[in-house]
Amino acid sequence: MSTVFNFTFVPWFRSVAPYIHMHRGKTFVVGIAGEAIAAGKLQHLAQDLALIQSMGVKIVLVHGFRPQVNEQLHAKGHAAKYSHGMRITDSVALDCAQEAAGQLRYEIEAAFSQGLPNTPMAGSTVRVISGNFITAKPVGVVDGVDFQHSGLVRKVDVAGIMRTLDFGAMVLLSPFGFSPTGEAFNLSMEELATSVAIALQADKLIFLTEVPGIRLNPAQPEGEDNPIDTELPLAAAEKLLAELPSPTQPTDTAFYLQHCVKACKHGVERSHILPFAVDGALLLEIYVHDGIGTMVIDEKLESLREATHEDVGGILQLIEPFEKDGTLVKRNRSEIDRDAGLYSVIEHDGVIFGCAALYPYAEAKTAEMAALTVSPQSQGQGDGEKILKRIEQRAKAMGLDSIFVLTTRTMHWFFKRGFTQVDADWLPEARKRKYNWDRKSLVLVKKL
Repeated sequence: MSTVFNFTFVPWFRSVAPYIHMHRGKTFVVGIAGEAIAAGKLQHLAQDLALIQSMGVKIVLVHGFRPQVNEQLHAKGHAAKYSHGMRITDSVALDCAQEAAGQLRYEIEAAFSQGLPNTPMAGSTVRVISGNFITAKPVGVVDGVDFQHSGLVRKVDVAGIMRTLDFGAMVLLSPFGFSPTGEAFNLSMEELATSVAIALQADKLIFLTEVPGIRLNPAQPEGEDNPIDTELPLAAAEKLLAELPSPTQPTDTAFYLQHCVKACKHGVERSHILPFAVDGALLLEIYVHDGIGTMVIDEKLESLREATHEDVGGILQLIEPFEKDGTLVKRNRSEIDRDAGLYSVIEHDGVIFGCAALYPYAEAKTAEMAALTVSPQSQGQGDGEKILKRIEQRAKAMGLDSIFVLTTRTMHWFFKRGFTQVDADWLPEARKRKYNWDRKSLVLVKKL
């Protein structure tokens, strides 16, 4: 049994290593919905966050408390009131919010203080520091509705938070802010987390929520034939948001998406919507290639786009050395010129550093990814991953079920990213006719 474990554990741990290196020293803002704590997920979330922090990530944790405040209100015989997707905080609701925040802060600090032997928290020392880092202002009156003690973020004490993170502590923020006159305002967890991520120019904004992510077709019901869209370019996310009705509750598709889009538009490279119902969702999203929820990504930072005829010279220059050493099959200029629209490229400062082509076989609901190439100067920086993700996106948008590659040398790179080997007879008929049996390329397939 231990031998089997070794064979699965060692390659898995090695596959995680690039992500550990990539995220070390980065800043993540993690917003946890109050529903996650109400559902009893706090202990495992604390363990996962402690583990992520131990690998060098700086974490700002923002907790929500929607169900906890409603529970307090119910106990006092007071109705919860909402408008425009926000709580109307009267004086009773403000008292309930303060009670709920105090209780939750106590529970969260307790969860990070566990250190029993033979548990994931053994040997971990997590300092959780809270403070008056947020200055708030009232929401005021909107469309004739007085939001009373509900507030919006006016200012984030960036220097104070960064000093605390650099000291090695985790920053814990409750959804409260204070005015310069000392008034307390109830904030929404989502708006607070987004404002803090933007102010810190965090590397990631992550929401752990009751929704599993954004469906490929949000208008259709959930199910296997309508899976989660694991990666949404910012432009596509903005377009989708414009088509959706204004959200009134957290389960509405636009509710978390609007905050992810706002963060990405203001300099946060990646925003994520994850399901707290899946144990280890944070670890799966951060350290596994395909992730588990939806990631909104600002592609302007990546310079990742579809190729045009002007790119043909750059593509040829990139792939030529790999054709010479036999890694890639030779393609002539007219072939690449004809197929330019099938290529996706990564460009830095006008120079193409990576490319791949997608040749669909619609009748077989699959497509070949060909000529995946990354310049030696930028290898190890994740450009190959980004191009693969883009090709997967394009294939999904075409309604295809899988993509395949033919390779003689780089099979291990593909195995680590979810491809499996199949017999050459698996190939669509049209592709099988062009298969070079002398080259003996392996056929690797990835289901989408």
